[in-house]
Amino acid sequence: MSSVASVVTLAVVGAGDRGTGHARWALDSPERAKVVAVAEPRETRRNRFAAAHALEPDAAVDDWRVLAARGRIADAVLICTLDREHLEPVLEFASLGYHILLEKPMALTEDECRRIVDAVEKAGVILAVGHVLRYTRYTRAVKEVVDSGRLGDVVNIQHLEPVGFWHQAHSFVRGNWGRKDRATSMLMAKSCHDLDWLQYILGQPPVRVSSFGRLSHFRPENRPEGAADRCLDCAVESACPYSARREYGERLARGEHHWPLSVLVDDFTPEALETALREGPYGRCVYACDNDVVDHQVVSMEFASGATATFTMTAFTEQADRRTRIFGTRGELRGDGSSVSVYDFLTRTEEAVDLAGMGGMDAAGGHGGGDAGLMDSFVAAVATGNPDLVKSGPRESLTSHLTVLAAERARHSGTVEHV
Repeated sequence: MSSVASVVTLAVVGAGDRGTGHARWALDSPERAKVVAVAEPRETRRNRFAAAHALEPDAAVDDWRVLAARGRIADAVLICTLDREHLEPVLEFASLGYHILLEKPMALTEDECRRIVDAVEKAGVILAVGHVLRYTRYTRAVKEVVDSGRLGDVVNIQHLEPVGFWHQAHSFVRGNWGRKDRATSMLMAKSCHDLDWLQYILGQPPVRVSSFGRLSHFRPENRPEGAADRCLDCAVESACPYSARREYGERLARGEHHWPLSVLVDDFTPEALETALREGPYGRCVYACDNDVVDHQVVSMEFASGATATFTMTAFTEQADRRTRIFGTRGELRGDGSSVSVYDFLTRTEEAVDLAGMGGMDAAGGHGGGDAGLMDSFVAAVATGNPDLVKSGPRESLTSHLTVLAAERARHSGTVEHV
């Protein structure tokens, strides 16, 4: 992206891992963006964030409403609160004229999603939803192959999200997203990325969906004999792949002072970790939690062109990049998140696609460079007043959220649902 003339000012609502990560882009690109305020209820997180961005004391507050009461003090706001807390700040900051970067999911119900879209369109502000997979070098390569016609007409796609056994245990069993009533469905919390990505790659939304999935493993009846309620007290912990003592203890020993360890502790010491595992949710046995979200799910989709796609989310993998196969009438694409190859039916040869030639963000960054790509595009859109620079705008994101909601209806009712 070319440099822009003025520095875009940013307010940040929510200084958790996502808000802190997005804001870090401004520290790396001070000629493009500057954080001028933060709202975060947790004092330690708020103070750490304020120190990193050299904020004045009155620019770091504990409630986003305090910032909103000051009027428009920045060009844009990054809304990175918990999933259920998106609607109210979006409506308020949009009415004040802020351009908005909103963490995914945009909201959890069709009504709230539509209210967000209506609000930003009425206010005439730019909205970028955090569908970071649209912004990676890998995605650019896959989409260029599909759009070029090299595969002929796309007939079918197989797409896998390997969540990873320990990531499932961390976020979706012990963590904030383990219960639907506390957060949302697994499909919305984790895989709205993927249903959005599929419609982006094909350039069309799905028209019908069905879905199957359940919580199979992380249940009380699968608890090993002799297991305790907490890993620190467990006689069989050393033989369990989901041991919290091992997972977080080894990360601390390696000096990994970032996510996921940063979710447990503010001070990266053995004593702080011991307390967190003894008293907090992340030290619980994965078979003795209150989780109810699925640990595996499949979604089948039919698109207007007649193309079909199957999406699989499963906890029971090594955590790895998503894997995709796209089947066309003239060729087949194989991708694994970091490499893309195309098999041509006419020449019967396979060719690797040069991802380096795609330009854009460093693939080593968060979400394969997608985190930085999202910020780069959003800041450029705000600086130039050109919303077309955003790949995950309100209408596209609304469609993908409606697809998720339809898939969940299909899973619960055993029906085929129209989007």
